[in-house]
Amino acid sequence: MLTRKEILTIVATAIIISASMSFLKSWTAFFEALAVVFSVVMVNIGAKKISAFYFDSEIENKIWEVQRYGFKPKDYFNKPFPAGIFLPLITSLLTLRYFVWLAVFVFDIKPKIYRAAKRHGLYSFSEISEYHIGMIAAAGITANIIFSILMYFVGLPEFAKISVYYAFFNILPISDLDGNKIFFGSFVTWSLLVSLIFVGLGYIFLVV
Repeated sequence: MLTRKEILTIVATAIIISASMSFLKSWTAFFEALAVVFSVVMVNIGAKKISAFYFDSEIENKIWEVQRYGFKPKDYFNKPFPAGIFLPLITSLLTLRYFVWLAVFVFDIKPKIYRAAKRHGLYSFSEISEYHIGMIAAAGITANIIFSILMYFVGLPEFAKISVYYAFFNILPISDLDGNKIFFGSFVTWSLLVSLIFVGLGYIFLVV
């Protein structure tokens, strides 16, 4: 289940991304972008919520924030920089909508109390492993890829494109993004998803 805070965060970021994508266009373009972005984000987050439930865990989605900006010990912002809010706007303005950053969410995870009990013969510990965290993150990316394919075949290419783009940005193995969780949880899974995403991007650029 989504918390009220998560719902407000999702709506706010969907508006920001949609405004970034429809900058200097019409209101119609904005609301069309909003419908697409909100759907894509909900597919991703919904899949991760379901996957977390399977692993007897709970996740809470939040805005991606960056605190470290260099490699030196003192290279930290005094307060975390909300990259998930500002990067879509900054990239849109600098490139006149040609390039809009779409990775805006990260998630915290905690095991449920009864996770210490062995379930389905898979595990008998209460801590969440990097592999399980990676699989939860991978569920969101996988859902976006499947959603993209479905939308293409039902005649909604814009949904398909944005879903692939969203998957691409979130598979990047940087900071605390889903891609980093997948990369360290299962490099094989990360490599497979990257391959599928690039196939999708290639098809979009050549055909759609």
